[in-house]
Amino acid sequence: MAQALQGMMFIRAPFARIVAAGTILESSVVKENGDFRSRRVLAHRQFPGGSRLLGRTLRQPKANGSSSRFRNSSVVRCSVNDDSAASSSDPTVYRGMYGNWSVDSTDVREVLLYRSGLVTSAAAFVTVASSAFLPEGNPLKSAIQGVYDPLYALGAGGLGLSLVLIHIYVTPIKRALQLLWAVGVLGSVALAVNFAAPADQGLVQFVIDHPAGVWAVGPLFAALTGLAFKEGLCYGKFEAAALFFVIPSVLLGHLSGVMDEKVKLGLLAAWIGLFVVFATRKFTQPIKDDIGDKSVFTFNALPAAEKERILQERGQIASQVAERSEEQ
Repeated sequence: MAQALQGMMFIRAPFARIVAAGTILESSVVKENGDFRSRRVLAHRQFPGGSRLLGRTLRQPKANGSSSRFRNSSVVRCSVNDDSAASSSDPTVYRGMYGNWSVDSTDVREVLLYRSGLVTSAAAFVTVASSAFLPEGNPLKSAIQGVYDPLYALGAGGLGLSLVLIHIYVTPIKRALQLLWAVGVLGSVALAVNFAAPADQGLVQFVIDHPAGVWAVGPLFAALTGLAFKEGLCYGKFEAAALFFVIPSVLLGHLSGVMDEKVKLGLLAAWIGLFVVFATRKFTQPIKDDIGDKSVFTFNALPAAEKERILQERGQIASQVAERSEEQ
């Protein structure tokens, strides 16, 4: 038996989907110092206490010992010795495309921060926009105008936080949204320093008085539009899908100067209402909805060669299963 275990051992699946406190462990095992341990950890998240395999159960390999491959019934049972397992917010195991996964405390924290960023952004932008509906000389309007720029910065920061934590399967799309946000922030700073400040105005008031300023701040709102599109597409939310059309309509209407003021105010009111509903309803969703299929993100984080190896092994196993089914 010792000779049979000298090389790499493989079990039934190309990589075992073993979930403990949100970690997916690959099934490849080797003999190290007389102990069987996982060669690779498919999940890239490191736990504070470290991961250690316990309760190892290996069935006997083929009797002739000529092959390092276990019989089809062979299994490896593992658990993770980690304090975070006990603090997992959702012990439910979900079946993903590349393995089973569960919601752990880190996932919960990231989702809550993502949603908090959206709420912060919505609260700040809605407060600024609402001043357009207050009459001149109104004390509340004057108070809001006095903090236009701090509110704008707060809203931009909340949106940036959400764009860092957002879960999008296609990484280039996520990076594109983050790039738009960064360009918008840099444009806002440049506009404030080079144009608004010399005119003795704040950034927001300058853009209100000079529609061409939309060119500088527009990319930031384009990122917000992209986020709304993602939410509408993934969850079928009307308010998110509507924001995808309303946000650019307001900005382009202000930029072009051809939109009637009443129409612009109507669209701005729609933006306010939709944004409030959108941000509020985020907290009615299950946490797992904003995570998506965690196994996909874990797989995407692997090197290209490792991805190719796993896909090839999955294909080989699928072929073997099909052959056995035909034989039976």
